[in-house]
Amino acid sequence: MDDMENNQDFDLEDILKEFGDHPESEEPSEPAGQMPELRFDDPETEEEPAASAEAEAEPAEPLESEVSAEEPVEQPLSDTLDFGPEQTPEAPEVTDEPTIVVDLSEELPKEDPKPAVAEPAFEVEEEFIPAPIVFTPRSRLKELKKQLVAGPERRYYELSEMGIGKLQAALLVNVLVVLICAGVTALFALNLVPENRIKLVVFSQVLAMLISALLGSSLMLDSLGDLLKGRFTVNTLLTLTFAACLIDSVFCLKELRVPCCAAFSLEMTMAMWARLQKHNTEMAQMDTMRKAVRLHGIVRVENYYEGKDGLLRKEGEVSDFMDTYQKMPAPEVVQSVYAVLSLLVCIGISVFAGMLHGLSMGVQILSTSLLVAVPASFFVSISRPMAILETRLHMVGTVLCGWEGVKDLCGKAVFPISDLDLFPQGSTKLNGVKFYGQRNPDEVVSYTTSVIHAAGGGLVPVFDQLLKSRSGQLYSVHSFRNYGDGGIGGEVEGLPVLVGTMSFLQDMGVEIPEGTMVSQAVYAAVDGELCAVYAISYAKMRSAAAGLVTLCGYRKLKPLKLSGDFMMTESFLRSKFNVKTSRIAFPDRDTCQKLQQHPIDPDEPVLALTTREELVSVAYAITGARTLRQATKLGVIIHLIGGTLGLLIMLVLGYLGSTQLLTPANILLYQLIWAVPGLLVTEWARIV
Repeated sequence: MDDMENNQDFDLEDILKEFGDHPESEEPSEPAGQMPELRFDDPETEEEPAASAEAEAEPAEPLESEVSAEEPVEQPLSDTLDFGPEQTPEAPEVTDEPTIVVDLSEELPKEDPKPAVAEPAFEVEEEFIPAPIVFTPRSRLKELKKQLVAGPERRYYELSEMGIGKLQAALLVNVLVVLICAGVTALFALNLVPENRIKLVVFSQVLAMLISALLGSSLMLDSLGDLLKGRFTVNTLLTLTFAACLIDSVFCLKELRVPCCAAFSLEMTMAMWARLQKHNTEMAQMDTMRKAVRLHGIVRVENYYEGKDGLLRKEGEVSDFMDTYQKMPAPEVVQSVYAVLSLLVCIGISVFAGMLHGLSMGVQILSTSLLVAVPASFFVSISRPMAILETRLHMVGTVLCGWEGVKDLCGKAVFPISDLDLFPQGSTKLNGVKFYGQRNPDEVVSYTTSVIHAAGGGLVPVFDQLLKSRSGQLYSVHSFRNYGDGGIGGEVEGLPVLVGTMSFLQDMGVEIPEGTMVSQAVYAAVDGELCAVYAISYAKMRSAAAGLVTLCGYRKLKPLKLSGDFMMTESFLRSKFNVKTSRIAFPDRDTCQKLQQHPIDPDEPVLALTTREELVSVAYAITGARTLRQATKLGVIIHLIGGTLGLLIMLVLGYLGSTQLLTPANILLYQLIWAVPGLLVTEWARIV
């Protein structure tokens, strides 16, 4: 050990030279990332210092304080230097280039002449490279669906993935089947079918009925699923009607009697059309909601103005719609109850007829009773008005929050309208200004803006911009008063200031020079003298005009003008929007301030949601709900009358045992007669 210590005498300068970091070292360093050139010679002719060779050959003794006797001593790494027990530093300096130690005692492999690359002293984590995503439309759609939060967007993609191509094709084929069956039925009713072809006619009618049932098999299976869930719908009754018609067709083949398959195919067509309309309606609602950036809800507040309820706006939530739109509406509940009762009545009539006139008569009465109990257009009496209305609502970014929202939007109510509803921001502009008298124009602008600020309304941003361009200032206004006839006034810096229309200033005794007639202008007078005329242009927005006209068209709905703009008088609104201002309420300024600060209960249920801040969006929600309720109620009532009348006719025929009127042509004609008023009523939903 003493000899090794004498031979291996290193100091700090030698160590730095060994690592190549000494400032006095003139040897160029290898570039980063490139291995130094190695030279493998015979161990006996190696020109390294003897001390270095001995240091590698003889390992250093470990310290007793660092290594325990029971623990095995780890071998030094091949990319570290061994300094011996006395010269080992506490924390060796880490450099960019790793130190490579070549062990000449081992024999190099002959098949690999290239030098081996030593591993660095520290562990390097491997970079994680994600696998590329192969773009295909179907896999991309699934990937997007996984990233969507449960809500309208996810439901929209679910509906789009279902598709309606098969349903549309099945509906088209069903229409052709109905036309063929109707044609054959008409030929048979006109006695144009030979007697030897009656059996062929019966087979063709039964085949057509089976084709219609096959095309609507998914609808009938879903109706049976609803039955297992405790819901009995008109589709469930249609499935039972198919079973009754199928049993009756067996007797028709034996008796050579033509079954009423054309009427069944017509009902199946209407049921499939109703499903298509429901799919399109829900998809449009989800599309409206998923594109929303901000939602505005409509709530009903009791006793808002003069004892009437008010339809007010507040912030809306997605849950306000998602929690209500799937609830069964009241007309559909009535429809389901009628379906159950009509089934029981049909069974009772058929049993009664069977007891009097035999089994064949009872089965025939059962199948025809089920067909006339539900007119064909009864299937679309609820879905079609909603589909028609949703086409309008989708264009203006509005959705109705279930049938409860539709019901609460109806009835007598008032709807407050602000200045921004009639003239949104940017539609009111200043076209020019002309000053009169000897006063400083900047002072006149400051006085006018101060009074308009005290009044509020849509003119405030316009005059703020004018005041800023002239570097003016606002003053406090004392004794402010809104005269209600197109003018306001107050004291500014001890001077009376009047602002309003030309007729208002003339009524107040201000002299107006000749040649100052401007159709839309704000006149300002200071201390009884005309000082300025500001030409204002109010751009008529199509959405605001359509919304105001729609609101004024319903008797039970009264628009309430909460105006801060003194220019929006009755005559101005009448000439600008061509509406009957007698339908609009104009409360005074104090009442307007109270109504604008009216609190809204946060737990108040939201009746409708709008994604835009346009007046037409809210107006269509209110008036559309009223139209939808009227059309749906009237349609259900008409079909209930038609079905009840059909059951009474079947009861009389079952008692008499007369089958002369139970022909396929008469049953199909009865369906078509009641389909005319049923479809016409659904068109009422277009009037919004």
